[in-house]
Amino acid sequence: MSREKAEAGAAEFRAARDLLLTHREDQERARREFTWPRPEQFNWALDYFDEVAERRPDRTALRIVEEDGSEARYTYRQMSERSSQVANWLNNQGVRAGDRILLMLGNQVELWETLLAAIKLGAVVAPTATALSGTDLMDRLERGEIAHVVCSAAETEKFAGMSGHWTRICVGYVEGWLAYADSEHAGLDFHPPHPVHPDDPLLLYFTSGTSARPKLVTHTQRSYPVGHLSTMYWLGVQPGDVHLNVSAPGWAKHAYGSVFAPWNAEATVLVVNQDRFDPERLLDEVVRRGVDTLCAPPTVWRMFLQTDLASWKVGLREAVATGEPLNAEVVDRVREAWGITVRDGFGQTETTILLGNGPGETVVPGSMGREMPGYSVVLADQATEEPSDTGQICVDTTEEPVGLMKGYADSPELTREVKRGSRYRTGDIASRDSNGYITYIGRSDDVFKASDYRISPFELESVLVEHEYVAEAAVVPSPDPLRLAVAKAYVALAAGVAPDSETARSIMAYARERLSPYKRVRRLEFADLPKTVSGKIRRVQLRQAEAERGAVTDDARNPREYWEEDLPGLKG
Repeated sequence: MSREKAEAGAAEFRAARDLLLTHREDQERARREFTWPRPEQFNWALDYFDEVAERRPDRTALRIVEEDGSEARYTYRQMSERSSQVANWLNNQGVRAGDRILLMLGNQVELWETLLAAIKLGAVVAPTATALSGTDLMDRLERGEIAHVVCSAAETEKFAGMSGHWTRICVGYVEGWLAYADSEHAGLDFHPPHPVHPDDPLLLYFTSGTSARPKLVTHTQRSYPVGHLSTMYWLGVQPGDVHLNVSAPGWAKHAYGSVFAPWNAEATVLVVNQDRFDPERLLDEVVRRGVDTLCAPPTVWRMFLQTDLASWKVGLREAVATGEPLNAEVVDRVREAWGITVRDGFGQTETTILLGNGPGETVVPGSMGREMPGYSVVLADQATEEPSDTGQICVDTTEEPVGLMKGYADSPELTREVKRGSRYRTGDIASRDSNGYITYIGRSDDVFKASDYRISPFELESVLVEHEYVAEAAVVPSPDPLRLAVAKAYVALAAGVAPDSETARSIMAYARERLSPYKRVRRLEFADLPKTVSGKIRRVQLRQAEAERGAVTDDARNPREYWEEDLPGLKG
């Protein structure tokens, strides 16, 4: 790789980044003037991150706060040098460009070191959650065609008895595994032994599998490092900020907000490790550590609402939510307590942030906002595929956005299907108003018909979770001989609430007052909601359970299940 071309590629990237930082509160202008950088040669870790380390050697790149309150800080220079050492050491262990590394670590510095090292080497990383079952792990090893494994000592037992010709690397000391700590003896100067092209694969993500078997998504040396310029813009993160992203390693959201977006802005990534999630402790750390920008999934925001938010004097400038749709109540109550607006955004493992309420933009309650710089979105009618006010969210790929995946690694047929013509199809349904604001309706697999009306589970769930008794809710169709299907809510209750008929009556009456008659929740069951390892509700599992039950008679109800006809005053 010629040094001149690499420097030109880095300059092109920085120019695009600087434009977004300059126009961070003018989404229309940013969209109008931004174009994706497409450098001929560019290695994000070598040509950008290492350059930041030279320019701002003492700026903190990563802060990790442990359960006991202790904190470790790592500067950009330290991360640059250590990742070069790790890259040299991995190369000495036989890791080559294109090799696939299963990276199974918690929020610890070695995770970031290894990812940066892999980018420098041109190796492919398959981030993997530590909470995976043995079956899921074996699936990743086999379908991912893994050549090397990097994990903590505590996780090595999960690989016992698993066959395969993969290098075993342990962060710790376990017999039969290479010790990651030996990388500290490697040289600090790294020179790529193999040429790395921007379109070479870099990340191999297994999706969370909310509606089907996890898909195997491939991102390139360009698509996530460069593509997350859109995410940086949406977050509103600025150079020198402290950015806290609530996310577990192994999922795309971690790369979104704990790696590429904040480091693209030359900010500090803050991690708060908790053995068991405690919203009050997290809010304490937001104040204590001087957090400027915060990204958390809607589930966490709803847990915040169960505290006295106003008692925390946060210094936040920006607050955002993604991972699942955000209901309006969260936005209203956080604004009342802190005077800031939680902004929603939409992206997928297959993309970077596509849609969002940008910094400084007017937020329409319940809306995901508008297209991010670099993306053009079409809502396509599901029957005709013509542009429509309501339809599937599709990305215009006439000039393919940099932040779009390369494809599904083990399914070229599915890749061709979702990228057919000049569009990438997300599989999500939304509506667009006259001002261009887009509101989420649901996954195409989740939307259902009741009495010939289309029902959006998210719309009903948003009303249900506003009730004080409801911690979480999932709505699915329940077979009905008259209406074909009716809306049934599975509800996880707030702590201390009894799962009885009076609670059911209160929740259903509340929803009834706020929903049109055809959207009425007619059945309710108290239950623990099934979730993916990444914490997303698996509606497909609940939907399947209802379908298998078929038409239910009065004497065949599930325990803790209530119908509107069971509750006097609700029927009609």
